[in-house]
Amino acid sequence: MPSTPPGARGAVITGWGVALPDKILTNVDLESMMDTDDEWIRDRTGIVQRHVGGTTAGLSTEAGRAALDMAGVGPDDIDALILATTTPDRAVPASASTVQDQLGLTSCGAFDLNAACSGWVYALVNAHGLIAMGARRVLVIGTDTLDRITDYHDRNTGILFGNGSGAAVLEAVDGGGQLLGWDLDSLGEAESALYAEIGGVLQMEGREVFRRAVRLMADSATNALTSAGVSADDITLVVPHQANIRIISASLDRLGIPLERASIVLDRTGNTSSASVPLALAEALDEGRVSDGDLILFVGFGAGMSAASAVVRWSPNAAEFTDDGANDE
Repeated sequence: MPSTPPGARGAVITGWGVALPDKILTNVDLESMMDTDDEWIRDRTGIVQRHVGGTTAGLSTEAGRAALDMAGVGPDDIDALILATTTPDRAVPASASTVQDQLGLTSCGAFDLNAACSGWVYALVNAHGLIAMGARRVLVIGTDTLDRITDYHDRNTGILFGNGSGAAVLEAVDGGGQLLGWDLDSLGEAESALYAEIGGVLQMEGREVFRRAVRLMADSATNALTSAGVSADDITLVVPHQANIRIISASLDRLGIPLERASIVLDRTGNTSSASVPLALAEALDEGRVSDGDLILFVGFGAGMSAASAVVRWSPNAAEFTDDGANDE
């Protein structure tokens, strides 16, 4: 994949927000719904609980509003809204349209992007492309309500998935911005490993997903690192898709990055698909795990099978990238 072209107008993340439904489904709850137990789930996935309930638009609106508030921007300041989701509330229109209305974004484009669990990183890269072409601010949201397509009586899938949302505001800067390199990939030949028919529930070949996912994540991350001109040793924080702790650990082993450098939230959220990366990013930022100038690696995989990675040099302040205050209207 190409690196960010020299001279392209870049962007920085200036605000973020998250949303999780109030209802929690624990491993102990699942013991009465399927042949499993808490210890078995923890050992194989790293998950203790997941959130269920809510709607894609509702959670997106909550997370999006928090991101706008943190960034200090109003509804009229957003030029585009990208909602990464594999579980829209309706077949038509895009759930992004509902979120646009609920947030009062009166003068922006809005669309859904479906790349499954890689969706938010796909959306992040697309948002940088819009900004390079002239957009000033883009709201990027990743949301999934997977309880609507998950059979919680199926031990193969029901132990994994939950609902959530994460959002970020990207703001244009005169300089190159945060994004240093990226990689997007898809292996359509493996789509049957994880899928849900329209009106159906998730079906998964667990061993095949594991085998493919570890390699996909490591390869995509390596491509993004190469594109950015940095090495794994340079990365301060890895924000991986929160699918399964064993997949995350095996992928990082291939990259030579210790698990301690990753942001992990799946024990409390389960696999939230498009929401998992922004949820893990928000927690790391809120906990002060990232300082100005640190390198962050986003990496994920999903049904499709899709993969996406991005390397950013962190700064939450758009003014740091320009001397003339061009980020101000």
